[in-house]
Amino acid sequence: MLETSYILWVTLVMALATFATRILPFVFFHRQANHPMMDYVAKYTPPMIMSVLLVYVLKDVDFVATQGLHTALAVLATIVLHLWRSNPMLSIFGGTFLYMFLVQ
Repeated sequence: MLETSYILWVTLVMALATFATRILPFVFFHRQANHPMMDYVAKYTPPMIMSVLLVYVLKDVDFVATQGLHTALAVLATIVLHLWRSNPMLSIFGGTFLYMFLVQ
Protein backbone atom coordinates (compact mmCIF):
# COMPACT_ATOMS: atom_id res chain seq x y z
CA MET A 1 0.00 0.00 0.00
CA LEU A 2 1.31 3.41 -0.94
CA GLU A 3 1.89 6.07 1.67
CA THR A 4 -0.14 9.24 1.54
CA SER A 5 2.97 11.44 1.39
CA TYR A 6 4.24 9.54 -1.67
CA ILE A 7 0.93 9.99 -3.46
CA LEU A 8 0.89 13.71 -2.63
CA TRP A 9 4.47 14.18 -3.90
CA VAL A 10 3.72 12.34 -7.15
CA THR A 11 0.57 14.39 -7.64
CA LEU A 12 2.51 17.62 -7.00
CA VAL A 13 5.25 16.69 -9.47
CA MET A 14 2.69 15.75 -12.14
CA ALA A 15 0.79 19.01 -11.59
CA LEU A 16 3.98 21.06 -11.87
CA ALA A 17 5.07 19.22 -15.02
CA THR A 18 1.65 19.77 -16.60
CA PHE A 19 1.64 23.44 -15.65
CA ALA A 20 5.20 23.91 -16.94
CA THR A 21 4.39 22.43 -20.34
CA ARG A 22 1.38 24.72 -20.64
CA ILE A 23 3.18 27.91 -19.58
CA LEU A 24 6.55 27.51 -21.35
CA PRO A 25 5.42 28.71 -24.80
CA PHE A 26 4.04 31.89 -23.25
CA VAL A 27 7.29 32.43 -21.32
CA PHE A 28 9.43 31.99 -24.42
CA PHE A 29 7.28 34.10 -26.76
CA HIS A 30 5.90 36.75 -24.38
CA ARG A 31 7.67 39.61 -26.17
CA GLN A 32 6.14 38.79 -29.53
CA ALA A 33 2.37 38.83 -29.33
CA ASN A 34 1.83 37.30 -32.78
CA HIS A 35 4.80 34.99 -33.08
CA PRO A 36 4.40 32.56 -36.01
CA MET A 37 5.14 29.56 -33.77
CA MET A 38 2.35 30.51 -31.35
CA ASP A 39 -0.06 31.01 -34.25
CA TYR A 40 0.85 27.56 -35.55
CA VAL A 41 0.42 25.94 -32.13
CA ALA A 42 -2.90 27.70 -31.54
CA LYS A 43 -4.22 26.70 -34.95
CA TYR A 44 -3.13 23.06 -35.20
CA THR A 45 -2.94 21.68 -31.66
CA PRO A 46 -6.70 21.27 -30.98
CA PRO A 47 -7.38 19.28 -34.19
CA MET A 48 -4.29 17.10 -33.56
CA ILE A 49 -5.39 16.34 -30.01
CA MET A 50 -8.93 15.51 -31.10
CA SER A 51 -7.60 13.24 -33.87
CA VAL A 52 -5.39 11.33 -31.46
CA LEU A 53 -8.26 10.97 -28.98
CA LEU A 54 -10.61 9.76 -31.72
CA VAL A 55 -8.13 7.11 -32.88
CA TYR A 56 -7.52 6.02 -29.29
CA VAL A 57 -11.23 5.70 -28.55
CA LEU A 58 -12.10 3.85 -31.76
CA LYS A 59 -9.08 1.49 -31.98
CA ASP A 60 -10.71 -1.39 -30.06
CA VAL A 61 -14.35 -0.89 -31.04
CA ASP A 62 -16.02 -3.83 -32.74
CA PHE A 63 -18.36 -2.09 -35.16
CA VAL A 64 -20.26 -5.30 -35.89
CA ALA A 65 -21.41 -5.58 -32.26
CA THR A 66 -24.20 -3.50 -30.73
CA GLN A 67 -21.76 -1.35 -28.77
CA GLY A 68 -19.98 -0.51 -32.01
CA LEU A 69 -23.25 0.76 -33.44
CA HIS A 70 -23.75 2.93 -30.35
CA THR A 71 -20.24 4.30 -30.70
CA ALA A 72 -20.65 5.00 -34.42
CA LEU A 73 -23.96 6.81 -33.84
CA ALA A 74 -22.44 8.92 -31.05
CA VAL A 75 -19.44 9.86 -33.19
CA LEU A 76 -21.74 10.72 -36.10
CA ALA A 77 -23.95 12.82 -33.80
CA THR A 78 -20.87 14.64 -32.49
CA ILE A 79 -19.72 15.45 -36.02
CA VAL A 80 -23.18 16.59 -37.13
CA LEU A 81 -23.64 18.76 -34.04
CA HIS A 82 -20.27 20.37 -34.55
CA LEU A 83 -20.84 21.05 -38.25
CA TRP A 84 -24.29 22.41 -37.48
CA ARG A 85 -23.45 24.70 -34.53
CA SER A 86 -19.61 24.91 -34.44
CA ASN A 87 -19.83 24.71 -30.66
CA PRO A 88 -17.30 22.28 -29.15
CA MET A 89 -19.10 22.01 -25.81
CA LEU A 90 -22.41 21.20 -27.48
CA SER A 91 -20.73 18.64 -29.71
CA ILE A 92 -18.87 16.89 -26.89
CA PHE A 93 -21.76 16.83 -24.43
CA GLY A 94 -24.32 15.96 -27.12
CA GLY A 95 -22.29 13.00 -28.39
CA THR A 96 -21.52 11.83 -24.84
CA PHE A 97 -25.16 12.11 -23.81
CA LEU A 98 -26.32 10.14 -26.85
CA TYR A 99 -23.74 7.41 -26.24
CA MET A 100 -24.67 7.09 -22.56
CA PHE A 101 -28.37 7.04 -23.47
CA LEU A 102 -27.82 4.27 -26.04
CA VAL A 103 -25.75 2.03 -23.79
CA GLN A 104 -28.22 2.21 -20.88
